[in-house]
Amino acid sequence: MSEKKKPKFRSFSKRLARWIAFAQLIVMVIVSYWIFLLAKSIVLMEEASLHKSSLLSAKSSVGRALTEVSTATRNRANEIQENLSQPDKLADIMGKVVAQNPMIRSCGVSFVDGYYPQKGRWFCPYAVRGEDGKIERRIIGSASHDYLKAEWFTEALTADSSYWSKPFFDGTDSITPLVSYMVPIHDKQGRTVAILGADLSLNRILDRFFGPIYSDNDSVKMKFGDYSKKAKEDNDFSFVNLDWRGVTRKFIIDEDGMFIAHPDKQYIIRKNYFDLAKTTNDTIDDYVGRQMVAGKRGAYSKKKSDIISPFKLFDSPFWSVYMFYEPIEHTTWSIASVVPTMMVDLIANGLGVIMIVLIALALLVTRIAGRVIIRRATKPLSHLAASANEVAKGNFSAPLPVIKHNDEIRQLRDSFDSMQHSLTHYVDELKSTTASKAAIENELKIAHDIQMSMLPKTFPPYPERDDIDIYGFLKPAKDVGGDLFDFYIHNEKLFFCIGDVSGKGVPASLVMAVTRSLFRNISAHTSEPEQIAYTLNEALTEGNETAMFVTAFIGVLDLATGHMSFCNAGHNNPLIIGHEVSMLDCNPNLPLGVMDGVTFEKQEMVVEPQTTIFLYTDGLNEAENIRHDQFDIERVMDLATSLVKEGQDQPTTMIQKMTEAVHVFVGEAEQSDDLTMLAIKYLKESGVRSQETGDRRLETGVRSKE
Repeated sequence: MSEKKKPKFRSFSKRLARWIAFAQLIVMVIVSYWIFLLAKSIVLMEEASLHKSSLLSAKSSVGRALTEVSTATRNRANEIQENLSQPDKLADIMGKVVAQNPMIRSCGVSFVDGYYPQKGRWFCPYAVRGEDGKIERRIIGSASHDYLKAEWFTEALTADSSYWSKPFFDGTDSITPLVSYMVPIHDKQGRTVAILGADLSLNRILDRFFGPIYSDNDSVKMKFGDYSKKAKEDNDFSFVNLDWRGVTRKFIIDEDGMFIAHPDKQYIIRKNYFDLAKTTNDTIDDYVGRQMVAGKRGAYSKKKSDIISPFKLFDSPFWSVYMFYEPIEHTTWSIASVVPTMMVDLIANGLGVIMIVLIALALLVTRIAGRVIIRRATKPLSHLAASANEVAKGNFSAPLPVIKHNDEIRQLRDSFDSMQHSLTHYVDELKSTTASKAAIENELKIAHDIQMSMLPKTFPPYPERDDIDIYGFLKPAKDVGGDLFDFYIHNEKLFFCIGDVSGKGVPASLVMAVTRSLFRNISAHTSEPEQIAYTLNEALTEGNETAMFVTAFIGVLDLATGHMSFCNAGHNNPLIIGHEVSMLDCNPNLPLGVMDGVTFEKQEMVVEPQTTIFLYTDGLNEAENIRHDQFDIERVMDLATSLVKEGQDQPTTMIQKMTEAVHVFVGEAEQSDDLTMLAIKYLKESGVRSQETGDRRLETGVRSKE
């Protein structure tokens, strides 16, 4: 057989130089990346500040326009109310409103049905500014123009407060987008008798909002519109702001997402923000729209921080944008500014390219210098490696080389020397420790066997009886545990208990053994569960320096009558399983061993035939899976209910199914607490069968005496 090929020797100094160069590369890349992010963040914050200022300026401009209209309209409302008795003056008042307020295109006051009987059903003095600037006054309202049935009129009457209406197109040309400020007019009795409406042309808002700024480059096209010569000449929209930061575009939407102002006039009133957002797979634009209509201000951020984040808007599928938004006071409108990220990222990306070049040059110099320095510094290691190899073979007395320099390599040599002297002592201690551990594990196994032997382990425990069926199960979380259950029959009464000692391990197992023994001894002298609990408590409290306690449920079941008396000492309420599953109502009592002199309350009930008393510790309902979800009592009751419906309510079957369900739920999680269950099914029969059973018991008793 050929010898195994020896691995190729690789110089430590070369590998160290490579690893150092690699580490430097990683560090420099990370540092450069963070510097790049910092620079980008600074640029982004600066740009965000500029665009926020621009947005606030536009918002302020629109706000002033709206304030001018709303203030003028409210002021005229008082004059109208003073002249309600002179309807012929109202048209002149409307004319004054339009003449004195350039922002108002038209104004009218619409009265309720038949307010002026001499004027007919409809009476609406109205004034409008024509294209030539002249103001035309007239009375409108007729059967063909029935404003009384118009939605805007009925809504304004219902609201009975001043507000901005939803945008609409002028009924005369169906082209001019308008929005009205509605003010209710009251008579001296406080009744709403008319609605004063001042119409503001959204085109005027566009002029004040965007400003006449255009690109001289006719080839520039944007997804928000075609900014061609015709658009510039027609003055349909003027919003393009081209500078070194890129293109900023703004729009306004109302509470329903309808566009009130937009660089493309085809959007105004005709299109809805949310309808356009639904055409994309991205949900961020929907989220931003909801923020806007909710009156929020700010900019979209992935992490809900001050750092804004880009996303793709419904009409910018090929590049990302930043979006800032602000609510407009005294309205349900929201204004937004959309900024493409391309120009904002230009400076940061250029800085990144420069950093990459500098990193490459620095790494080249570091690699050359590092190899020379490391080769000289690590030469003594080759001498130490030969000596260390002998030590590794088990030759703890092998001589070590002499190192002249007092450095880390010298310390390594001295460490090998100390290791030679301590290895023999360590091996001896390891042998002793291993033997001690084996002894402890053996003792724990014996303790486990002793603990399990103290519990009932023969099932069915009373095969000669047909009036009772019992099954119990206990699985400790460790080698030994603190749960217990016990039962026995004395004078045709079934004495039973279940308990849970605080804590786990050996201390809990000792308290468990004492509690089980005390239960047997005390219950042999009394059949009152509250007296058993009292005596147990006094015994466990005495000398209880460790402050350990036991939750317990103690019951006494008269097998002849089904009468059961019981006492619950801070334990989980048992389940009563018959045709239905219910939880036994137990009065609260302190656990055993907490305080001496405590009295315990006895409760009583009649257990119907074919009824199961299901007792358990919190290791069942508080069993946890790897996500720390608990099995909980609802799952216990649901499983018990399904078993009853399936006819699998025998104590053995029920506990086995419950155990399987817990194991499936817990999965790979470690058992956190002792798991204990005790099921007692009362099977008393009536009539002849009961008599025959009694005769067999009598015969059995006679044979036993013989």
